[in-house]
Amino acid sequence: MAWSVRTRWKILLPIAAAVMLAGSIAKADTVTDWNRKAGEILVDSGLGPLPVDRALAIVHASVYEAVNAITRRYPVSDVKLKAAPGASVDAAIAAANRAALAKLVPSRLAEIDVAYRAALIIIADGRAKTDGISVGNEAAAAILARRIDDGSTAGETYRPRTSPGIYVPTVIPEAPQWAKMKPWLMTGPAQFRPGPPPPLDSALWARDYNEVKTLGGKHSDRRTTEQTNIALFWEEVMPPIYHGVVRSVAEVDGREITQNARLFAAVTQASHDALIAVFDAKYHYGFWRPVTAIRNGDIDGNDATERDPSWLPFIETPMHPEYPCAHCIVAAAVGAVLQAEIGTGPTPLLTTTSNAAGGVARSWTKIDDLTQEVNNARIYDGVHYRNSGEVGTAMGRQIGELAVTKYLQPLK
Repeated sequence: MAWSVRTRWKILLPIAAAVMLAGSIAKADTVTDWNRKAGEILVDSGLGPLPVDRALAIVHASVYEAVNAITRRYPVSDVKLKAAPGASVDAAIAAANRAALAKLVPSRLAEIDVAYRAALIIIADGRAKTDGISVGNEAAAAILARRIDDGSTAGETYRPRTSPGIYVPTVIPEAPQWAKMKPWLMTGPAQFRPGPPPPLDSALWARDYNEVKTLGGKHSDRRTTEQTNIALFWEEVMPPIYHGVVRSVAEVDGREITQNARLFAAVTQASHDALIAVFDAKYHYGFWRPVTAIRNGDIDGNDATERDPSWLPFIETPMHPEYPCAHCIVAAAVGAVLQAEIGTGPTPLLTTTSNAAGGVARSWTKIDDLTQEVNNARIYDGVHYRNSGEVGTAMGRQIGELAVTKYLQPLK
């Protein structure tokens, strides 16, 4: 096919721009470059937070299997692949990302292929390149086949609670079917299901009720400017907000590329299982959100909870049950993996940005400070109680330890 000069430039300019962008990212390797790009593509696709989280787990499992098949650095493997000696790791990473993303978000194929061609154009042609592409494609196909029946495509069958003829709000809650998905690490969705929320006549319930009522209200005069900034920052629920923190570790000088592929596989599988576990608990208990509880504070049987008939949360309440906190469980799962990866070494400055807050960045010097901030944020947002955050954090750490056990054991 003969292309006009204008057509050739339309094709080559986006590739050249992507090449220049990749070259401008300091202290990044191909794993972290593609992590950024995959996150952008998935968020731009219009998928919700749960499908994006699932997709990133599939992408990074594919990348790890492809890279490790070449380097043979680690013994753990979910699929059996044979890579030709000398296969290009960079080509394998590009191919694994391209193959997985094309299957998961085919509507973004043009954008995926621009990134793919930009990655390949800077790799010398030859046997190493073609062998790398081959193993990357094989890894993605194998992981996609393993997850084809994971329950993600099951239809929701939520039944609203009502009495015959009585109106209830008609918005269907988010993803009740997620509670039945096939985990990556857990034995089942209910493996870490916690005990119930606190009794409504307890002092713990009154403490949590009054804290969120005071600090999480839309028009609260008790929430400080810093607390408001934290609330707005963690209104972002797309999984890439945590990946900036992971890259803070992955982009430390001197790390080997298989090590980064392994780290992202562990983090994304822990995050995905954390969301399965938390939705299992949410729909098992069906606990009310602050906006419901505070507007019904006169019926909970607790004299210490005063009703506010017009109370509103600072942000829009997510459309699923309250207990436990999903943001908190993911933060703790990611944190547990990162802490194991860092070990006794120094913690780099942990930084990420929030699209919900307009691209603002925040940083932490300790992983525990990050996880605690997430817990606090959901109270300042007016959508969670403190106990729910503490329970979610405990669950997340347990799930993160499963990823640590699978992936991050020291080499013998």
